[in-house]
Amino acid sequence: MESHDADLLPEGLEDRLPREAATTTRAMRAIQDVMHGHGYDRVLPPMIEFEQSLAARMAGIRSRRMFRFVDPVSLRMMALRSDFTPQIGRIAATRLAEAARPLRLMYAGQVLTIKADGLDPARERLQCGAELIGVDNVAAATEVLGLAIEALQAAGAHAISIDFTLPDLVDTLAAQAFPLAPGQIEAVRGELDTKDAGGLVDAGGEAYLPLLYATGEFDIAIERLAAIDTGGVLADRIAALRSIAAAVAGEGVRLTLDPSERHGFEYQSWFGFTLYADGVRGLLGRGGTYRIAAIDAGSGDGSAGEVATGFSLYPDALIALLSANEAPEDRLFLPIGHDRATAARLRAIGWRTVAALSEADDAAALACTHVLTGDQAVRI
Repeated sequence: MESHDADLLPEGLEDRLPREAATTTRAMRAIQDVMHGHGYDRVLPPMIEFEQSLAARMAGIRSRRMFRFVDPVSLRMMALRSDFTPQIGRIAATRLAEAARPLRLMYAGQVLTIKADGLDPARERLQCGAELIGVDNVAAATEVLGLAIEALQAAGAHAISIDFTLPDLVDTLAAQAFPLAPGQIEAVRGELDTKDAGGLVDAGGEAYLPLLYATGEFDIAIERLAAIDTGGVLADRIAALRSIAAAVAGEGVRLTLDPSERHGFEYQSWFGFTLYADGVRGLLGRGGTYRIAAIDAGSGDGSAGEVATGFSLYPDALIALLSANEAPEDRLFLPIGHDRATAARLRAIGWRTVAALSEADDAAALACTHVLTGDQAVRI
């Protein structure tokens, strides 16, 4: 079959055909219903903003990953969002600055990046999540993590795994227990991210080698981390991790710990987590504590800002799995001359109907499972 360039989509973009689109709608609705039920209010930020606003609210947000262009009206550089979180931070810091804290906000929509991540070729993906603005304590982390688990389970995920991390671990240890020169900190972080013991020693981080082995099943790894912390610098964080883990342990989830991993969310502060599920390729979501920078309108520099706790879910892989395994829905064929009141009554109780537009219309060809005969739905 001949293909035409005019019909091709750009690399990393794809259509969602009816079956997957239906699964997407159901899964996203289930996720948002859970968040709504816990008191989170939805906001709808625009797809496009000024690049400076998107890049300045969160540490580590890289504008070079965004689609950028010049706004013909303002002549300023604009960008398509690659992450909702900076937009939620902007809304909280501006339009909702006077709202009572803690402020609970949720969102859902699409994000785009110039380049795909790792082995995943997609450049457009769904992102939905919740942000708890104004608090980053253990209670907030526990609520947010429990909410993420419940939302994924409502969407259809099973056997969820949670990998805990301490994103500011190197900074904390470098300040007291395992001192590092300012120029060494980023190098040590990088070698811990890649789990390179040799590189870690070469970067001057030999004291950090035990962190490479304080990973794995949570109960074992947290004991190893506690053994490393002979000076008690991490005591509060370890106690917090134990408390959060105990709160979600009964949710039927598997808990692991990788204390030095940052998962690419450089703006996170003391607590982070990554979510996985059985049968789903790649991660399903990330979350943790962070700080929303306050932007000085005159200089554009970030200042102390406001603490927050939240998570982002990326349900595309889950939706693909669910779509492939879900049975087709029943569809009721309505012949020419059918009783409209009967059809309306059946739709009111949940039937999907497909009305014939001519005598040539065929119920089976239109993927119908039943035909309206009199006032009854009869299976084909």
